[in-house]
Amino acid sequence: MAELLAPAGSRDSMVAAVRAGADAVYLGVGGFNARRHAQNFSVQPNTDATPSLNEAVAFCHARGVKVYVTLNTLVLDRELPDALAVAKAACDCGADALILQDRGLARRIHAAAPTMPLHASTQMTCHTPAGVKQLRDLGFSRVVLAREMTKEEIADCANLGCELEVFVHGALCMSVSGQCELSAMLGGRSGNRGLCAQPCRLPFSAEGHPAPDETALSLKDNSLYDHIPELLELGVTSLKIEGRMKRPEYVAAATAVLRDLLDHKHPDPQVMDDLRAVFSRTGFTDGYFTGVRDSSMFGMRRAEDIAPPAVLNRLSHLYRAERQSVPVTLHLTADPLTLTATDPNGHTVTVCDEEAPRLDNPLPADRLIAQLQKTGGTPFAAEATAEAAAVPLSCVNALRRRALEDLLRLRGVPVPHPYAETELPAVSLPDGTLNGLVARVESLEQIRGDANADVWIVPLGKRPNVSRWGVEIPRGMFGKEPFIQKQLERAAADGAQFALCNTVGAIPLAKAAGLTPIAGAFLHTTNSETLSALAEDGAAAAILSFELTFPQMRFAEQKGCVGLFAYGRQPLMLLRACPISASIGCLGCGGSHTLTDRRDTAFPVRCAGECSELLNSVPLYLADALGQLPPHAFLYLHFTDEAPARVSRVLEQYRHGGKPPSGFTRGLYKRGVL
Repeated sequence: MAELLAPAGSRDSMVAAVRAGADAVYLGVGGFNARRHAQNFSVQPNTDATPSLNEAVAFCHARGVKVYVTLNTLVLDRELPDALAVAKAACDCGADALILQDRGLARRIHAAAPTMPLHASTQMTCHTPAGVKQLRDLGFSRVVLAREMTKEEIADCANLGCELEVFVHGALCMSVSGQCELSAMLGGRSGNRGLCAQPCRLPFSAEGHPAPDETALSLKDNSLYDHIPELLELGVTSLKIEGRMKRPEYVAAATAVLRDLLDHKHPDPQVMDDLRAVFSRTGFTDGYFTGVRDSSMFGMRRAEDIAPPAVLNRLSHLYRAERQSVPVTLHLTADPLTLTATDPNGHTVTVCDEEAPRLDNPLPADRLIAQLQKTGGTPFAAEATAEAAAVPLSCVNALRRRALEDLLRLRGVPVPHPYAETELPAVSLPDGTLNGLVARVESLEQIRGDANADVWIVPLGKRPNVSRWGVEIPRGMFGKEPFIQKQLERAAADGAQFALCNTVGAIPLAKAAGLTPIAGAFLHTTNSETLSALAEDGAAAAILSFELTFPQMRFAEQKGCVGLFAYGRQPLMLLRACPISASIGCLGCGGSHTLTDRRDTAFPVRCAGECSELLNSVPLYLADALGQLPPHAFLYLHFTDEAPARVSRVLEQYRHGGKPPSGFTRGLYKRGVL
């Protein structure tokens, strides 16, 4: 039976999830989680409105529900001690797993607490068999797969020695998770650090569309209720509901419907209707799972999608009472009056009333059994045995209450995971792998004879006439891993030396083909531990995250071959549901179009194989400030739509300095992100 995993963004939502039938909940603690705006939980005992992690774990464990703590954000070097303190608190209170994005943080936690299960967040962009196997070998017991995968792609990732978790209901990010910089770049609020401002829900229109289309970057919510049997056949371990920012009524409705489906019951039609009413964006979509990625996937929340109070009131009934889902065996003996309660986990409680008044006639066993089984108001469902006893029923009731209260407390007692800080070796990237200028282009025509890069990175399948070159492994490899592996082997045979890798599944493919991996900016290197982790993986060079400020990059000094993203239209989103294709179709596109926001700013959209990329409206430019850059081994220049002459000119400017173009950005290097 697959696990039903529900969101707990607050105490009320946690209670709603548990009472509606969740097998596990996931929740955030403090500021190191991808929903920092949720109420979340506190490491410290409850002293105000913020519930404590200890209380949450005790409440859930007492009711047979697991707790997964989200630590799924990027962490700066100076933040590592605080993030590790949260991990230790989760270990101390006996949480059941940690959900992680940051490779460096995962490296440290796995060394300190090897018995604590680690789950790879969907923010790690795992969507290929190679990615699953890589994370398995790094110590992760479960992978939360990318939401954009089809049924067939999920099947390819099954039975690889790692549990799979799949989102089955809730909001869809427009970008592939972990590959989005739109909120960070436009407003300084990083989705990778839990503060996404959701700019994709603002009006964007597609070039060439016959009428304004404000939903060009807004997807409907995901709903896979009709596909639960297929997911179970695939061997998916956990069915996950998105929604740590949602109301308890939403959590209860989504959980209750899934609980019925998993229990082979027909969901209550009224609850199904209320679930549609409590939150939707003009309906739901299953387009990713089915592979039907068209205009029907897009939608915006409108006035008619707001649930009326009557809906919320009906749904609140789903979690007003305890769910009697914990089996307990009760055994009553008469002299002295003693009750023993035992649960399936081996917890046993015995209570006694030696002073119970005696009746003239004993009550028969069946009458006492019926009384013992009245466990309403508790999470217990009782099977009972009893001896006839000449005592008032009130004494039996009191013993039952005492026994179940004691058993509930006992079930909530933490079973800690051992945690011991371990000094890990600070592994550096090798020196001298790359230096100077590394130029990435989209076509060989951009490489003119006078273009002067030290290393060229070209698309897979291309062979440039240069001495030092490599290929870029696509960020979106959905279903294409065998084909990409063959292309990498062909590139190596043609003389390629390097492979630019931006996802966790790319590095093992590069190594298998005999190419030297370069960790790209979308592997999100924001701390020294991640550099060490990438070096251990086999990366020979790394481009730092462009969410860092220059002072925040100091951790990378003297750490080997580290580079900066120094030029180009920075990718802001990786899109599998292409808004251009949905608007005008692929045949009318030509591979390059634009989206326009409410301020008439145009953002290029470039075709990228199975996906497309939304690029920044203007290029990052630093050639006039070369002396202000932090120490680095190389500069990475990301060319997209530049003409060959422009490529040559930019390369010359980054050799000797030059004036910026009329429209440019300094990116986030000075202003940073929240």
